Amino acid sequence: MRKKLLLAGFALALGSGYTLSAFSQAKPEQLVKQRQAAMTLQSKYFGPMAAMAQGKAPFRADVVAYNASLLNALSRMPWDGFAESTMEVKSEALPVIYSESGKFKAAQDRFHQAIDGLIKASQGGDEAAMKAAIGGVGKACGGCHTDFRQKK
Repeated sequence: MRKKLLLAGFALALGSGYTLSAFSQAKPEQLVKQRQAAMTLQSKYFGPMAAMAQGKAPFRADVVAYNASLLNALSRMPWDGFAESTMEVKSEALPVIYSESGKFKAAQDRFHQAIDGLIKASQGGDEAAMKAAIGGVGKACGGCHTDFRQKK
């Protein structure tokens, strides 16, 4: 009796594991929407900093620090949305993302390094350093868009 109960419990656990993994896999269309939403939010928090760095808005170190921290979190979110299953979903993503994934990963890494530099600069309080770091993030964003996104 104990052996049957143990086998039944094992089968139930194994079966529920397969069921949970099937439900946890997002549809390609959903992955694209999620990555686009993350990119939209990145733009929302980067835009004011870019305006400050370009002298189009008054510089506020507290806003830079706050937006940089949010950008840091948001910058980790979109990448799993570029799964190969999304290749056929209509978006601005170029096929090179999937055919040259190493280059795409390197661009992501440059973006994260630039954001890390911005975080560090925003903690130091030096306006010039923050503006330079904002420029570095902008360059990393633009480089990725140039190589991996369709022109608008």
